[in-house]
Amino acid sequence: MTLMRTAKGDSPRAGPPDPAADVTSGRLRRAPENFLTGEQIHLVSKGRREFLRAGFLAAGAATVAAAAVAAPSAVAAGAGDPDILQTTPWGGSLGRPVAANPYGLPSRHERALARRQSPGLTQVAAASVSFTPLQGLFGIITPSGLHFERHHQGWHDIDPARHRFMINGARPELVRTPKVYTLDDLMRLPSVSRMHFIECGANTGMEWGNVAVPTVQYSHGMLSCSEFTGVPLRTLLEDCGADLRAARFVLAEGGDGSSMTRTIPIEPVLSGEVLVAYGQNGEMLRPENGYPLRLVVPGVQGVSWVKWLRRIEVGERPYAAKDEAIHYVDLMPDGQHRQYTSIQECKSVITTPSGGQALLDRGFFSVSGLAWSGRGRITRVDVSFDGGINWTEATLQTPVLSKCLTRFSVPWVWDGRPALLQSRAVDETGYVQPSYGQLRQVRGTRSIYHNNAIQTWQVAENGDVSNVQIL
Repeated sequence: MTLMRTAKGDSPRAGPPDPAADVTSGRLRRAPENFLTGEQIHLVSKGRREFLRAGFLAAGAATVAAAAVAAPSAVAAGAGDPDILQTTPWGGSLGRPVAANPYGLPSRHERALARRQSPGLTQVAAASVSFTPLQGLFGIITPSGLHFERHHQGWHDIDPARHRFMINGARPELVRTPKVYTLDDLMRLPSVSRMHFIECGANTGMEWGNVAVPTVQYSHGMLSCSEFTGVPLRTLLEDCGADLRAARFVLAEGGDGSSMTRTIPIEPVLSGEVLVAYGQNGEMLRPENGYPLRLVVPGVQGVSWVKWLRRIEVGERPYAAKDEAIHYVDLMPDGQHRQYTSIQECKSVITTPSGGQALLDRGFFSVSGLAWSGRGRITRVDVSFDGGINWTEATLQTPVLSKCLTRFSVPWVWDGRPALLQSRAVDETGYVQPSYGQLRQVRGTRSIYHNNAIQTWQVAENGDVSNVQIL
């Protein structure tokens, strides 16, 4: 049964809309993530049930007019459904040969499910962001083609035969034998594969400013989860004779035009968690995800997972590189800057139903979402249908892994009345995901990064789902 439809409008696309991608038998098959029309953006209110509406200017992109979509109706009594009673065109003819798609592609009916840029964000030619369509994914693994992007100087498709990776020390005593590795050198070494989430430190950042963007793709879509394959960085440091007793930090440097450089504490390196990775989801990294090499630092904000990795330097103190001295810092209420806070704290979000979608009818729904923590495993997720007054424990779907996305679900029977859906995660350290009120009490309202507050989706009487904030 079709459960959801697009509430208002459609997403901006690179080309004209393809009806076959969105509609089956005259109605939307599954709601893609959308930018809603201007009047649909909600601002935070000071009261629990008072929600203000405000305009949202989508610069540089036109929205597609809303299509009238009716709720599915049952087949009339005594009449059969021709799609089951009659032979379909595809059921009575030859299909395409294997050679038609040497590299498999999604169905043309799924073209609406795509990474999307935000027309509300400033776009620089080579510095860009694209958001993962969390509302359309299942399980915990993000397909590589839907993995979110964040580039500081654009992406490159680097010739792997020319790429080099170097290890050295800030002082000669810290690395006895500095080395330069080719990709072939690294791929000859024993490898490991692990599943981890990666989240941009600015994920959900727009909501710090009391602006509720319309959909989960834009509120939480700088989040993905993959199986990464590579060589533990500790193995390579030992190969170079690094003094791991004297080392306190390493500096990771990228090979792109921005020369992204980040300080990494030595502890996760010594534990073997940090990988020099070349594989993602069973194949080589995609170019926009750092091909041919990237650093994997589980639980830490995505900017520290340096892409197009070219150098690791072993040091004894933080490096205060340009991208960590003036960027990825937060202005606190007392005027001080909050720096080197790279851990992505415990967080969750309901992805189905979520903003921009609509419940087509009353009755049973399986409410589903994702939870994650940069400090370890998720141990519990609670879901509320009344804005946090009452909570129901959700089921955690296996596998439940450390520093990895965890899928949760809970049954819900919607009676047609307004509802406020929330999820609240707890990790193995006992940390409980905070409300906006709790988070702002400590951090104020001028932050940009590390917003892990509880997300609220409002369900209206007509079934439309929208983004609101409850203090």
